Amino acid sequence: MTTPAPDQTTDALDPVRAGLLRAAHADAEALLARTEREAVALLDQARAEARAILDEARCQGEADGADAARDLLVRARREARSRTLAARREAYDGLRREAAERAGDLRRADGYASVRERLEHRARVLLGPSAEVSEHPDGGVVARAPGRRVDLSLTALADRALDRMGAEVRSLWEP
Repeated sequence: MTTPAPDQTTDALDPVRAGLLRAAHADAEALLARTEREAVALLDQARAEARAILDEARCQGEADGADAARDLLVRARREARSRTLAARREAYDGLRREAAERAGDLRRADGYASVRERLEHRARVLLGPSAEVSEHPDGGVVARAPGRRVDLSLTALADRALDRMGAEVRSLWEP
């Protein structure tokens, strides 16, 4: 058997080599096309996940912001209520002091002796004729009987008068 010459072998393999190269190029192009499609699909999926994460974060941020705003509003309302109540208490206490001072001014009035006599009489009606009645330092009287006490001081009477006014007093500082 004779061996073909090297040039003849190369010429005979050229069609095989060309076919293999075409097949390799076709496989490479198919692989590149498939890889590009997969890359596009992965990018699309990553973008979709990123949008979903951003949407979730936005929703959570809005919810957290709404919670924070609600908490801030609750604190503001409590503070406003507290200040309103403090102002009302201050106004009421001022009114009580003013009423007590005005009631105390009765001690210097001409008819105070008559007022004191009527208060002492009222104390004896409430506790009995043997009640011990004494002058209160702020005016009026305090009476004691065994197990009982009556405060008819001018300050206590002014306080009771304000208490009886009830809602009328509140109307002084409410809109």
